[in-house]
Amino acid sequence: MTLLDTVSVPSVEAAERAERLTSAGTAWGERIAADAANAQLTYRVKAVGEGAVATRITVGKHEFVVDEPAALAGDDVAASPVEYALGALLSCQVVVYRLYAHALGIQVDGIEVLAEGDLDARRLFGIDERVRAGFGDVRLEVRIDGPEPLERYEELKAAVDAHCPVLDLFENPTPVSTRIVKA
Repeated sequence: MTLLDTVSVPSVEAAERAERLTSAGTAWGERIAADAANAQLTYRVKAVGEGAVATRITVGKHEFVVDEPAALAGDDVAASPVEYALGALLSCQVVVYRLYAHALGIQVDGIEVLAEGDLDARRLFGIDERVRAGFGDVRLEVRIDGPEPLERYEELKAAVDAHCPVLDLFENPTPVSTRIVKA
């Protein structure tokens, strides 16, 4: 059994999606207009090591597992951390494409985003400290189905590129602080 066997995403018609996007945008606009501090969000995620190198992640009421393939000491029971990172990027892209298509009045009948990321494992294994530990290059392909001319979809891409939070994480340094706490 896979995660896809246990999670069913409801089908949503374009009109309902438009209503949800409008409603959410209006509500957030009102909250932020009332107090700019309302725009600040904090996300909390918990990770616990399991098995050889797997991790059980808990996010609110949701839980998922991250693992590595056997070649990286894992049991291959789930996607790897870097695959989830690409998945986070792609899912954020889909959300922001839908959000800005609605805001800009650009019809998108369907969207599919593909990613490829190149990672040099020499740094991971301490072989060469000069290479980057993370992705050296990430390539996205956005496939949009709809009646608009290509120029409109390029306009949409520019809006998405300027506003996608996870794309921002990939493109810009983010301060991270870590502290060790003895259990």
